[in-house]
Amino acid sequence: MHIGIAGNIGSGKTTLTRMLSGHYGWTPKYEAVTYNPYIEDYYSDIKRWSFNMEVYFLTQRFKDVLAIAKSEDTIIQDRTILEGVYIFTANNRDMGNISERDFATYMDLFEAMMSIVKLPDLLIYLKSSIPHLVGQIQKRGREYEKGISIEYLTGLNERYEKWIAEYKGEVLTIDADNLDFEKRPEDFSAITDMIDARLYGLF
Repeated sequence: MHIGIAGNIGSGKTTLTRMLSGHYGWTPKYEAVTYNPYIEDYYSDIKRWSFNMEVYFLTQRFKDVLAIAKSEDTIIQDRTILEGVYIFTANNRDMGNISERDFATYMDLFEAMMSIVKLPDLLIYLKSSIPHLVGQIQKRGREYEKGISIEYLTGLNERYEKWIAEYKGEVLTIDADNLDFEKRPEDFSAITDMIDARLYGLF
C-alpha cells in the first residue's frame, strides 16, 4: 500500500510521515538527498536551468514511485511525484522560468510515466493557512527558507487547493492549523482515527 503526505512548505509533512510510520509500522520514504548536477547552474541562472532541474527531479521521483510499486511493504511518502509536477513545476512555468513548449514536453513525459504506475492508495493533505505556515517556517529556523516570501507561499497554497479539488484519487484532508500532532497526543490520535476510518472502516 502507498500512502502519500501532501502539503505546502511548513505544513508538517515530514513530522507526520515520521510519526505515522512509527505508529503503524509503515516504511517511511523521504525525498532522496543526493548530489544534484544542476543545482549550482540553477541558482546562477534560474530561467535557463529550470527545465533541466525539473526534469531531473521528475526522474528521481519516478524512480521512487517504481520502487514503491515493487515493494511489499506499506510505504508512507513525504511529498509525492504529483506535487513536484502540479505545484512546483507549474509554478515555475507561470513565473516564466519554463516556456509553454518545454512545459508541454515535460507534461508529456510525466503522463507517459504515470501510465505505468498508479496514484497513492491514500493521499493525506495537510491543509494550512499562510499565517500557520509562516509560523512553522520561522519556528524551525532553516537558513535556506528565510527568503521564502508570503506571495510565494500564497501562490503555492492556491495551487494546492486547486489540485486537491480536482484530484481523482482517494484523499483525506486534515486542517492542520489548530493541530499540534507532534506535541499533543490527542491531536495525533484524531488523525490516526481518521486514517483508520478511511483505510479500515473502524469508526
